[in-house]
Amino acid sequence: MSKCKKVFKESKEVPSPPFTRNYLTHKTLNKKVKGEGKPEREQHIQNYCESVRRCAKYGIKCITYNFMPVFDWTRTQLDKMAEDGSTSLVMYWEQMKGLDPLKDDIHLPGWDVSYTQNEVRDLIRAYSELGEEGLWQNIEYFLKRVIPVAEECGVVMALHPDDPPYPIFGLPRVITGEKNIDRYLSIVDSPSNALCFCTGSLGSSKENDVPALVRKYSSMNRIAFIHLRNVKILPDTSFEESGHLSREGSLDMNRIVKALVETGYTGYFRPDHGRMIWGETGKPGYGLYDRALGTAYVNGLIEANGGTIEK
Repeated sequence: MSKCKKVFKESKEVPSPPFTRNYLTHKTLNKKVKGEGKPEREQHIQNYCESVRRCAKYGIKCITYNFMPVFDWTRTQLDKMAEDGSTSLVMYWEQMKGLDPLKDDIHLPGWDVSYTQNEVRDLIRAYSELGEEGLWQNIEYFLKRVIPVAEECGVVMALHPDDPPYPIFGLPRVITGEKNIDRYLSIVDSPSNALCFCTGSLGSSKENDVPALVRKYSSMNRIAFIHLRNVKILPDTSFEESGHLSREGSLDMNRIVKALVETGYTGYFRPDHGRMIWGETGKPGYGLYDRALGTAYVNGLIEANGGTIEK
């Protein structure tokens, strides 16, 4: 639990509250919380609740997390080059063909590197046996213990959807679209139980009308944080992360921002992910130049739709 201090990148002392950045992105859930209904799960949840209390003490108002089993986001390539010379993250079904983590020694981008191949296999088998309803039971168990603590502390827990929003290697994925998001939010109907709405994650499935979902959940005040990015869906449902402009992907970014403005959204947002452009190198998916362009673009959309931008 003392690791909570690392959130603040202190050298010797944690800064006095309030901390200038008052959201925490991706407070990791232990696998025993997500998928294993064993006795030690309760202790891990108690530890998590204590972390929420400590983060609140130092001014954190929003904590994002996810309930994706075994793997976090999944892509097949981190540096697919486009015609303009930029590179981006992609998920191609063609590159997934024939891959079987139960038999092969494979490791795809976004997977937790702390697992050995045998541990990955054991977890896949365990989650396959658990199934979707078993995962839902664990989600309910978690929410009913953590959300009351978040309420007491004035913290909003913001759930990131599954990325991509459909099963991978037979693993259950449940935060995938409107029906399941409604179910999730209804388990504990509280403003502290909200979404980190990622337009690119949910938008990588043609089944999701992203602007309509943004409008719905923003009007309910259940979006605490929104990741704004575009994605290009290919004919076989593979996808490529694209530039933020609507014309570069499959999402209407203007409709998305318009929905936020018209529903009075006041939460956090960021232009999520970014291609590598202009010769930049760095962490794939987090190009600084492209995200700066995304920020300017989103700010322009906010202003064009009658919104105001904080100074």
